[in-house]
Amino acid sequence: LNTKRSPLCGRNFEYFSEDPYLAGKMAAGYVRGIQANGVAACPKHFAVNSQELRRMASDSILDERTLRELYLTGFEIVVKEAHPKTIMSSYNLVNGTYANENAHLLKDILRKEWGFDGAVITDWGGSNDHIAGVQNGSTLEMPGSGLGSARELLKALQEGRISQRAIDERVDEMLELAFTTTEAVKNAPRYVDEKAHHKLAHRAAAESIVLLKNEDGILPLRNGKKIALIGDFAAVPRYQGAGSSMVNATQVDSLKDCAETGLNVAGYAQGYERSGKANETLKQQAVELAKQADIVVFCIGLAENSESEGLDRSHIHIADSQKDTLAAVAAANPNVVAVISAGSAIEMDWGKYCKAIVHGYLGGQAGAGAMVDVLAGWVNPSGKLAETLPEKYEDTPAYNYFPGRQRNAEYREGLYIGYRYYETAGVKSAYPFGYGLSYTSFAYSDIEAAPDGVSFTLTNTGSVDGAEVAQVYVAKADAQIFRPARELKGFAKVFLHTGESKRVTIPLDDKAFRYWNVGTNGWEIEGGSYQLLVGASCKDIRLQAEVTVEGTGAPNPYAGLALPTYASGQIQQVSDAEFEALLGHPIPVQKPVIDRGLTLGEMNHGRSPIFWLVWLVLHTLYNATMKSAKPDLNILFQHNMPLRGLAQMTGGALGMETVDGIVMECKGFWIVGLVRAIVGLVQNAAGNAKMQKLLDEQSN
Repeated sequence: LNTKRSPLCGRNFEYFSEDPYLAGKMAAGYVRGIQANGVAACPKHFAVNSQELRRMASDSILDERTLRELYLTGFEIVVKEAHPKTIMSSYNLVNGTYANENAHLLKDILRKEWGFDGAVITDWGGSNDHIAGVQNGSTLEMPGSGLGSARELLKALQEGRISQRAIDERVDEMLELAFTTTEAVKNAPRYVDEKAHHKLAHRAAAESIVLLKNEDGILPLRNGKKIALIGDFAAVPRYQGAGSSMVNATQVDSLKDCAETGLNVAGYAQGYERSGKANETLKQQAVELAKQADIVVFCIGLAENSESEGLDRSHIHIADSQKDTLAAVAAANPNVVAVISAGSAIEMDWGKYCKAIVHGYLGGQAGAGAMVDVLAGWVNPSGKLAETLPEKYEDTPAYNYFPGRQRNAEYREGLYIGYRYYETAGVKSAYPFGYGLSYTSFAYSDIEAAPDGVSFTLTNTGSVDGAEVAQVYVAKADAQIFRPARELKGFAKVFLHTGESKRVTIPLDDKAFRYWNVGTNGWEIEGGSYQLLVGASCKDIRLQAEVTVEGTGAPNPYAGLALPTYASGQIQQVSDAEFEALLGHPIPVQKPVIDRGLTLGEMNHGRSPIFWLVWLVLHTLYNATMKSAKPDLNILFQHNMPLRGLAQMTGGALGMETVDGIVMECKGFWIVGLVRAIVGLVQNAAGNAKMQKLLDEQSN
């Protein structure tokens, strides 16, 4: 449920969108579907987790308005509309406090404001201060750090550093989670209908595919046309991202196999090496095959090592080897249809070689079969882009701020991410948010609008049955309080037969006109005239209406502040002074600190020869896996893991006593540090044995 702040974020392939309203609505549907079966859903990562670099020890620095409007709204929607039983807190700090022990996030907002009464679960190894976490609303520490945390908790209770009430509240949440899911687990079927699941995966993929380009009506592919199938992704599908999201599929379709059973395939050529290494032989084989066909279906995309948990991307290019082959193939046969396999935004400079472009993202185990359905015209594409595809990475709003390479991850772009930036700053994109073509056409007419919703008539004016995703954006041209040029506030997917018309009503909720006022510390509405924009994308606006909305009369919280770039949306070069004015306080100083939060990948900053050697070994392994086709998630995790993770990720074998000894060693107290670490091992083992004995006595 995290927000796509930058296309370089390594886990963007797992995120819903750059828009919090869309992400929240999608997540709410997910949660309702999961929990209808009696089990618990777990939206994550709460909150402001937008980069993989230093993900367990970075500090997300942002103003309260940006926090509320962009990075919490999706979670607010899912909590209020779908009532998830659990929420997973994020690794990172938020404005100086770890998310898992952040009273502002977990107590003030999640539990008090939104009414969440479920369990908060840490990310794996995401507990920094277990006492502070429990006190401030964190229920369950994962993956289970042995009995060390339990001993810490009891000691803190005895010393008055935590209340009995806080512990009781967390126990109640844990028992509620266990009791309300036990029946579903107990009665779960031992076997599933794998064919039915595959059929459902096929349908989901087919409805998600986005048609980006279709010159000369080259798609759908006509019966009898000879198809040259080119590209490694056609034979070896890229259907999921790397990291903890990887699943074991029951079956995996390939485009090659599915196309050969339903289309007139003249042949298949690999075309390029997936690793990106140049291969003239493969390229020439592809060119020769292209000459023998009427139409080329060219499969292009990102390799597995481009998108993974644990590392951010270094660029958004497609490999040159793929683009070189595509150019050569297009020179031999201009009738090229490109099929994209990628979970994140990519530059589209190669699109000039293609008459049609179809984006399948990462389509899952049945994605290839669904793609063939769309190419053949058996399914009319109806997907829309949930993110902006930029012309080049330098055009993206967080270009100068992402990633935060030291402790701070500074969200200087503020409200202006994704289409909010492109539309406000007037920056051209390759394909805008909400964009997607169809094999038919749709007409919008007869708009009626009020502050609580908009109605209009949608007509299928083409020759093919199809579905359109109509979108409603809210704008305020005369806004006194700076805001993006337009914001998505509603949408509806409508299926229409050829020539059919439907009256469509899209309601507007309490989030349609609000903004977070940092002066009143609450949601406010600027009164006056608003434009309701109805269209097929954020740029393709078909209808417009004006409504008058009553405001709350709150004073402008930015009066007297110099915020020129935020007022204009031109946020590529936000100065320290202006960012501090937005924050309302100085930017936190970024000084290397040798403490429990020092990551294993930063141990070279310490003063211990032993851990310099440990760092060198880890750094060598890290560099090697970064160059491999399939990155080792364990190496990536370890590189970003703070020293405290040694206690949290070893099942109790190591305790914080040992971690504190390692910290002393890294600070240069060589003998004392080593002795303390060794003594800590003994203390931890003895403490765990004593605690286990106590538990055994109580259970008997």
